[in-house]
Amino acid sequence: MHPNPAFPNLNATNYTITSPPTRQYNCIAWAADDELHWWWPEPRAYWPLGVPMDTTLVAFIEAFRTIGYETCQDGSLESGLVKIALYARGSSITHAARQLPSGHWTSKLGEKEDIEHRTPDEVCGPVYGVVVQFLSRPISP
Repeated sequence: MHPNPAFPNLNATNYTITSPPTRQYNCIAWAADDELHWWWPEPRAYWPLGVPMDTTLVAFIEAFRTIGYETCQDGSLESGLVKIALYARGSSITHAARQLPSGHWTSKLGEKEDIEHRTPDEVCGPVYGVVVQFLSRPISP
């Protein structure tokens, strides 16, 4: 990725591309470890049953609760847990990233590539906004 105003914190030293572009799944699905669906609160996308169809933090927390996540304090690496960072601009969720066992993070950039980045803040900026919530669940065996 060349310098991109959408991701001002990404540079050649703090991220790597880990997959080719795809429209099969988005960042929310990628954070949920689902490469088969595009997760978004709209009728043409996948969204967990019973979860409000809106882009609020409450709705996204509820969506991730359906797969075992609960809110947590921060994105620090904790043994036995996988964490997700939720991003927002204003009151609308825009992005999710998942923590890797190394402590680095992985993001799907819309219909573009998946990337590995060192910290959740590296994808903050005008497109995704800022991290507004961390979630965690036990690592599946």
